[in-house]
Amino acid sequence: MALNYAEHSISEDEYLDGEKISEIKHEFIDGAVYAMAGASKNHERISLNVSRKFGNHLEDSPCEPFSSDMKVKAGTAFFYPDVMVVCDNQDTDPYYTEAPVIIVEVLSASTRKTDETIKRRAYQSIPSLKEYVLIEQDIVDVEVCRRSQGWVSDHYFLGDEVTFEAINLTLSVADIYQRVDNEDMRGFLLAQNN
Repeated sequence: MALNYAEHSISEDEYLDGEKISEIKHEFIDGAVYAMAGASKNHERISLNVSRKFGNHLEDSPCEPFSSDMKVKAGTAFFYPDVMVVCDNQDTDPYYTEAPVIIVEVLSASTRKTDETIKRRAYQSIPSLKEYVLIEQDIVDVEVCRRSQGWVSDHYFLGDEVTFEAINLTLSVADIYQRVDNEDMRGFLLAQNN
């Protein structure tokens, strides 16, 4: 999340109307608008890996994945998750959803605090949400918080498999991090090739 560009509080309608014509994306928290920064290659690799695997798995189901261009409404806030899945979409607005079953955020130094605090609380208040997933990009660590377990975190590392219960899909951590260039992945690939 980047700088706060709001000089004053604006309404939800003003925010939504502004986003339709804005050249950059903004998130909306407590009446303030925050510009979003660009993402690294590793961030994009992880997001695309997850989105592609989710999309392939859900191809013939009523559930569908959305990438970071689709907003989610969480209480009075609006965010652009890196990946989310919506099932039996009953939303009336074409620009955001209020009913995701799973939300994935890829962590970076600039977004970690917001993803782990403000967004975590907001997302967990969404009645339809079953899982909130935080994926590190600089190291290998997939954190899954499930409503069914009281939002307690489970961590998964290289060699592990992660089951996304909300969509009945199991992926290896290595698949989630395919093509990611960080120290953990370099060591993992080196060990695989020896």
